[in-house]
This record gives sequence, C-alpha cells and structure tokens, in this order.
Amino acid sequence: MIENNQNQSETSRDQMLSGSAWMTAGSIFSRFLGAVYIIPWGIWFGQYFFRANALYGLGYNIYSFFLIAAIAGIPSAIAKQVAHYNALNEYGVGVRLYKRGLVLAVATGVICALILYFGAPLIDGGNPNVIPVLHSLAWAILIIPTMSLTRGYFQGYQQMAPSAISQFIEQLARVAYMLITAFIMMRLLHGSWVNAVSQSTFAAFVGAVAGLATLGVYYLRRREDFQYLVQNSNNEIHVEAKQLYQEIISQAVPFIVLGAGITIFMLIDQFTFFKIMRMATDYNYATLSDLYAMFAVNSNKLIMITISLASALAITAVPMLSEALTRGDDEEIRKQNSNVLALFMFVMIPAALGMAAIAGPLNRVFYGTNQQALGANILTFSSIISIPMGMFVVISAVMQGLSQNRRAVKFFAIGTAVKFVLQWPCTYFLGSFGPLLSTGIGLTVANWLILRYLNRHFGFEKNMLDIGFRKITKYSLLMYVAALLTVYGLNFVVQLVGNPLGRVISLIVTLAAVAVGGLIYIYLALKSRIADMILGPRSDKLRRLLNIQ
Repeated sequence: MIENNQNQSETSRDQMLSGSAWMTAGSIFSRFLGAVYIIPWGIWFGQYFFRANALYGLGYNIYSFFLIAAIAGIPSAIAKQVAHYNALNEYGVGVRLYKRGLVLAVATGVICALILYFGAPLIDGGNPNVIPVLHSLAWAILIIPTMSLTRGYFQGYQQMAPSAISQFIEQLARVAYMLITAFIMMRLLHGSWVNAVSQSTFAAFVGAVAGLATLGVYYLRRREDFQYLVQNSNNEIHVEAKQLYQEIISQAVPFIVLGAGITIFMLIDQFTFFKIMRMATDYNYATLSDLYAMFAVNSNKLIMITISLASALAITAVPMLSEALTRGDDEEIRKQNSNVLALFMFVMIPAALGMAAIAGPLNRVFYGTNQQALGANILTFSSIISIPMGMFVVISAVMQGLSQNRRAVKFFAIGTAVKFVLQWPCTYFLGSFGPLLSTGIGLTVANWLILRYLNRHFGFEKNMLDIGFRKITKYSLLMYVAALLTVYGLNFVVQLVGNPLGRVISLIVTLAAVAVGGLIYIYLALKSRIADMILGPRSDKLRRLLNIQ
C-alpha cells in the first residue's frame, strides 16, 4: 500500500511537471512575444509612445474584465468537472459537459461583446480616445470564450500541449497584426496614433481566430481517441441537461471572481490613480498618463512574464486536485498541495528577484531612456510585488480544485477591502509606487488567509516546505547579488569607454546578468539537492549533464 501511494505520488508529480512544463513554455513564449513587440511598436509611435501605451492599457484593463465575465470561469470549471468524471471513467458525461458549456460560452461572449461595444461611452473614464479602442476589442470577446472553453476541455484530460501551442499561435498572430498595422499607419501613412492603437487592440480578434483554428486541428487529430474513451466508459451515471448547466454555473461563478482578481486590482488603480494624483500634485494629464503607463502597463507587461509561471502551475493543479478529491485521497491532496507550493517557490522567487536585479537595463531595452531611473525603480518594485500576485493565482486555483470556492472568494474579498482602504494614502504619498504597494499588501492578506485554511483542513508537508523555502530564498538572494554586480560592473565598463547605455548595450548587459545569475542558482539548487524535491529523478540527469557532484 505504501509503495502504491509512493508510485501515485511520483506519477502525480510527473504529471504536474509535464503539464506545468507545457503550460509554462506556452505562457512564457506568449508573454515574451507580448512584451518584446513593444520595442519596434514604440519606435514607430515615436513621440506618442507613452500616450499610446497608456491608452492601450486603459482599454485593455476594461476589456480584460469583460473578457473574464464572458468566459465566466467556464474553461476552468469544465477542466475541473471533466477531470472529475474522467476519474470515474465517465467520459461521455465530460463530452456532454463540453457541449453544454459551448452553448454558455457562445451566449456569454455575444452578450458581453454587445455590452462592451455599445456601453463604451459610459465606461471610458472621461477619455473619449478609449471608446474606439473598446469597440475594436469587443470583436475578440465573440470568439475567445469558445477558444478558452476548448482549452479547458483538453486540460481536463491532462493534455496541456494543445492549450500551450494554441496560446503561442494566438499571440504570434496578434503581435504580427499589431506590428504590421502600426508600421503602415504611423510610418507609411502618418495617420492618427489613436486609430493605430485601435488596430493594435483589434489584433486580439485576429489572434483569437488563429488560436481557435489551432485547437480545431488538434481536436480533429485526436477525435478517434476521445471517441474510444467515450465508447468504453462505465456509462453508469446519467446527468440531466439542467443539472449539467447547474454544475457548470456553480463551479464557474467563483472562477470569474478569482480569475479576475488581479484585473480587479488593476481596474481599481485605473479608476482611482488619476483622481488621487490630481489631488496630490499639479501634474497635467499627459504627465499623469506617463506615470500611469510606467507602473500599470510598462512594468506590468514584464512582470506578467514571471506571473505566467504561476498561471501555468495553477492551470495544471486544478484538474489534478479535483481527481484526488474525487478519490477521497487525503494523503495525495496533502502531497500535491506541497508540490504546488514547492514548485512555485522554486520558480517564482528566483524569477522575481532576477527581474529586480536586471530592472535597469531591461527597462532600457523595452522602453528606451525616457525617465529611465523612475521606470527602472518601478520595475524593481513591481518585480517584488509579483511574488504575492503569483502566489494568489496559484493558491486560489488550489482552493478551486478542492471545491473551496466560496471561501476563496471570501478571502479575496477581504484582500480587496484592504486594497481599497490603503489605495488613497499609498497613492497620495508614494505616487506610482502606491498602487503597487496597496496591491501587494491586499494580496498578501488574501494569501495568508488561504494558506492558513489549507494548512488547517488539508495540511502540508511542513518540513519539506520549510527547508525548501529557506534554501530557495538563500540561493535566490545570492543569484540576485551576482546578477546585480554583473549589471553594475558592465555598466561601469561601458561608461568608462564612453559608450552610451542604449538598447543594444543594455540587451547585452541583460543577457550577461541573466546567464551569470541563472547558472549560479541552477548550480546551487542541484548541488544542494534542493532541486530533487521539486524535479525528482530528473535532477540526477541534470547533475550528470552539468558534471555536478
């Protein structure tokens, strides 16, 4: 029995690592594309770059909220419920769930797209330039819910590759359309920068079409496998259509709130920052728009690359925890909870500190030298705040996987209340750093409540997590110092020979610091065997490959 439990634990860890690897790769490549496009895009917008980026962010934050409402948490709910029925060998019920969910996805997509399109003048925040941006984004909401639902169906089968690859194709098509239209409108036609931004946001629709087409190809290739599983199901459970809809909706509503968690915090910033700063300063709108772009768009675009690591873990964890809960395997739940947290720490802490170390040259690479010092400092602070943001994404998903949806929403509501209370004083006295600080504190409170509940009712392998946290933190700090010294050293050499710190030089400095810091962290993690707790037998292969004793 013990051996079986160990084998089950190893299998679960392998599934989580494999699924996380696919989702992480898809998320990172997508986020990287979603960040690196800003270099040529910003060059082509010229003097309008910061204003265009701020407008893009103002529209996208509102769109993100409507998109989450349109998706309605259905993909994650479908993934969880499909995994639940698959664990019972009732694959036919999962197929019916998908079809019923498809009806809901199309309906919510149409309704939310219409509300966003015709309601744009009411939610533009007093900025008429936001209206055409929202109009262009409404088209994407028609398609994305169906695409996301199909991804959730694949994830319910523990098949993460289709989701990851379609995510990358979606982003590739989106970025290609953005860059082509920006170049034509701003460089060839010398047109309106507002219209160019509207075309850049319409790219979300183009990307969605490409992503959905990719999923369709995957489904056609695996259709026979799905049909075989359905034909060989137990077929002992019959669920009425009404009950299927009830299951989807009851599971989906909490996913809406929690899935929109970080977006809700961003909307709080969007609708309060300008008002508070007008009270605290005499800055004009253009200056405030630049400051808003620095913390809400520029730095956010980069830290979302690291937060995507947490999102990958979250997507993988939900169906696996649902299966363990269905089996009533308390020990497996405890081990999986511990594995999720350990993997999160192993990846997120060094990623966040690493980005903080290279914030200066990284900010120059993406956003040039305009207000470089302030932009770099904001990115450094944002990188630290990305840790509680990423943790919330992961552990709220764990709560959903364990059917603790209402409690997770309650804890998030408390964190949101803390954010509201702190928003005014933090922003008034700290400017662009204030919204980030209130977000960090609010999410830390929500995280503490969730972790306390999970520990009391499901438990963790505390010794493993304690040792892991101390060692990972120590190695991450050593990596941070090494990367920071590399940045300062190379900057000193470059300035000594009289070269300006432009984009190309900053890119070289960034890559050198990443290489130094990354190698140090990997070496220490493998040498100390702390990587074994996360990666299992794969660590031995890496040690042999790198000749580490």
